[in-house]
Amino acid sequence: MVTEAAVRPETETLPAPPLTIEGSAILHQMMHVRWAAWQQLSSTERSEIQREAAALLTPWEQGSSSAMYSLLGHKGDLLLVHFRSSFDELKAVELKLKQLKLANHLEAASSYLSVVELGLYESSLKLYRSLAERGVQPHSAEWKNAAEEVMQRQREAMRSRLFPTIPASRYICFYPMDRRRGEERNWYLLPFAERQRQMEEHGLVGRRYAGQVQQIISGSIGFDDWEWGVDLFADDPLVFKRLIYEMRFDEVSAVYALFGKFYLGIRCPVSQLGDLLAGSLPAQK
Repeated sequence: MVTEAAVRPETETLPAPPLTIEGSAILHQMMHVRWAAWQQLSSTERSEIQREAAALLTPWEQGSSSAMYSLLGHKGDLLLVHFRSSFDELKAVELKLKQLKLANHLEAASSYLSVVELGLYESSLKLYRSLAERGVQPHSAEWKNAAEEVMQRQREAMRSRLFPTIPASRYICFYPMDRRRGEERNWYLLPFAERQRQMEEHGLVGRRYAGQVQQIISGSIGFDDWEWGVDLFADDPLVFKRLIYEMRFDEVSAVYALFGKFYLGIRCPVSQLGDLLAGSLPAQK
């Protein structure tokens, strides 16, 4: 295993950060229901509140740009996930939700803001080495033009991954994570090529679960308290455990990964919100 103690960054002449391309802005809203106040409402009042909420949320749900989940455990009752093209659009979503009568019966438990991110480790390594061999100085005009050409090609090739729709899977697992920056281990002091090797190894595990789980990685550096957010979608929640457990044995996770709170939710179609608030689990498809 190569560590930052064995190979110091001064021996690595390549630029440190990999190129990244970004897509959809993502907002996770974790909420508690004010159950006592909700249960005091008449059936007529509840129905009116549900109809108003459905009028707003149903078109978003049908466009697969927003989805609602019933959270398990004490961390919240509802999870709303929104994919939009910009942070401005996410703010508009927040403001519209606050105007609903339903908002009077919800209390924020947490939230998370991020943007879909694809790290171009392999492409970056090839580009950086090629430019270095030609004597092109990092961050010069020629270097920036070459980097932008690579990113533009990748944006076109990866558009469906950059701007995904929310999967229709019954279960969601969301968690934020960091790369370790401690006294003994520091991901950001590893040479670029070593980070690329570990990330490639890490990705091989995820690809073995293709067809069982859909993963969406989002970057949150500068936006929220952690560095990345991870969304996993599946129809069998045990797949989350198997995938994440297997990945813990990868060097990049075993040595450098730090994890925040995990949230597990069951998909709740907007049409079943009233049933959920009345104590009934969303129906299985």
